[in-house]
Amino acid sequence: MSADWLHVTRADTPLILAMPHGGTALPTGGFRSDWWARRDTDWHIADLYAGLADATIVATDISRSVIDVNRDPSGVSLYPGLATTDLCPITTFDGDALYGDTAPDAQEIAARRALYFDPYHAALAAEIARLRARHDRVVVYDCHSIRSRVPRLFDGDLPELNIGTNDGTTCASALRDAVAGIAAASGRSHVVDGRFRGGWTTRHCGDPAHGVHAIQMETAIRAYLHEPIGAVTSENWPPVFDPDHAARLRETLRLILSACLEFAR
Repeated sequence: MSADWLHVTRADTPLILAMPHGGTALPTGGFRSDWWARRDTDWHIADLYAGLADATIVATDISRSVIDVNRDPSGVSLYPGLATTDLCPITTFDGDALYGDTAPDAQEIAARRALYFDPYHAALAAEIARLRARHDRVVVYDCHSIRSRVPRLFDGDLPELNIGTNDGTTCASALRDAVAGIAAASGRSHVVDGRFRGGWTTRHCGDPAHGVHAIQMETAIRAYLHEPIGAVTSENWPPVFDPDHAARLRETLRLILSACLEFAR
């Protein structure tokens, strides 16, 4: 199943990989800088996970700056009291204004929700229902990445592997502990339910009592890309995907996804 911007690749295993932030398409325009509008993309996330598991994939080509399909559509903050971005962001992660005098109003936000947010989550819900009809358990694994340093959002260097379960409510502890154990064994810095506890997808889809276990992995980009030291500029960002550099992390992620499948089965 696919659309111009929405892509669903089906498998029959009880694992779904959601990729809400890998897109760079800017169909609405009006941004002060297209580069700013794309800067906070989860760069090369599809390449990072390609071929690591037999899993259904739900992905969007639309940039998160147009509409963030991993935010609460009501506009309620997922992280009260902390800096974050909105359903239709008006700033970058660094606080740069994305628009001049043309920021989306309520009508425009509603239109973008109907065009992009609702179909994305309808597709994800349909895949969860399809696989739950076949399996007692389904794991929704939300794939993310972010720059290692974003002072507006967090202090210092972000751990390389950030596991989110919204304080243990979106999946069984056995799944959380299995993923965390592999992260620890990899020797990489990691945290469970730290700064990133899981976005709308994890919190909305996770329903362990009814067999749907959702977990988010937020990966610091230095773990798989040659992240520049110092300021990020249009000359050095985004880094190119280097398969050799990403190989060691890909092996860790392969083990994590295998653990997700083992748990579901």
